[in-house]
Amino acid sequence: MMYIEIDFNSDEALYMQLRNQIILGIAASHFHEGQSLPSVRQLADEIGINMHTVNKAYSVLRQEGFLKVDRRHGAVIALDVDKIRAKAEMKDEMKVIIAKGRCKNISREEMHALMDELYDSYNV
Repeated sequence: MMYIEIDFNSDEALYMQLRNQIILGIAASHFHEGQSLPSVRQLADEIGINMHTVNKAYSVLRQEGFLKVDRRHGAVIALDVDKIRAKAEMKDEMKVIIAKGRCKNISREEMHALMDELYDSYNV
């Protein structure tokens, strides 16, 4: 049984919440390379969401290099080893986050402290 926390009152799309929860689970070592995730139907029933929502989350995770779909084992954690691509994607995402912080007068030191705190939270 997989614990996924979905906020049905959030403005964030359910499939993105599910995607993010799985990525956080991988980073926190709750999910490991080669581990099978529940089937689309099983996870949809477990969380109480539509199967199409789970399918969309799995599809996005596959496109982003976090899992592969195997005929015998379903969705399997398969981390993309393309570090250069991952860094480029992170840079694009961080541009907006840093810009938002600058608009709110968050200093470089405060941003670095937040980054260190978050990064350290995944050391297991």
